[in-house]
Amino acid sequence: MATVEPGIARHYEISGLEERILAALADTGVEIDHLSADDLAAVDEFHIGGVAATRELIDQMGLKPGARLLDIGSGIGGPARFAANNAGADVTGIDLTQSYVDIATSLSKRVGMAGKTRFVQGSALDMPFGKASFDAAMILHVGMNLPDKAKLMSEAACVLKPGGVFAVYDVMRLKDGALAYPLPWASDATISFVATPADYRAAATACGFSVIAERPRGAFAIEFFATMRARMAAAQAEGKKPPPGVGLIMGEDARTKIANLTAALEGGILAPVEMLLRLG
Repeated sequence: MATVEPGIARHYEISGLEERILAALADTGVEIDHLSADDLAAVDEFHIGGVAATRELIDQMGLKPGARLLDIGSGIGGPARFAANNAGADVTGIDLTQSYVDIATSLSKRVGMAGKTRFVQGSALDMPFGKASFDAAMILHVGMNLPDKAKLMSEAACVLKPGGVFAVYDVMRLKDGALAYPLPWASDATISFVATPADYRAAATACGFSVIAERPRGAFAIEFFATMRARMAAAQAEGKKPPPGVGLIMGEDARTKIANLTAALEGGILAPVEMLLRLG
């Protein structure tokens, strides 16, 4: 993993990202000096379906108030803040990209959540936490950058308490077919490691997890991007700036990345898949 991690981190690095996010929100009338976690929802949920997908995943986890939750590949902190606010979880996020850790920490502070969320830099395949440190874990659109799913599951099993739930929401391969790049998670095939649901299941069960629920979300994903395109078209027709969204985090080639992903979704090659795993 060490050979691909620098390239993955570079893929996600965007200069001045926090300032761009705040400027985009200010353009929509948000008072930046009185920012709330809800204000950030349009831009800090970097995965298909945004906050709606986060809500549906977390609702299935059965988190109790005060549960220690690990967000693997936490990005700029949207799902972590959602879980802290809506499930009462005590959330730790880990992300490979240091600038994302810094932005996640800063945004949590801005919305008064510094005491409910914390973020550290590190690899999902070599996590700096003690054994059985967490009651639950989640990963949202991160596994596509992880070449070793068995190591991911092994690390998750190590840091989870027995009986802990690991919620996975990743883009997975449903059938053969060529992928066009760039994609949201990879500029080229050297840092893209999309796997099948069967690959995830096999890696999970080998590490002591049982699959308690699984749901492909291809139709949901296609509808999400169709809605996004319609909102952008409506804004352009009215001579307005498009509403802020995940494209802010994808950089200048966001439209190309989304178009390539949408083609793979509509072709049935890829789809986001939810998988709920229980340890032991």
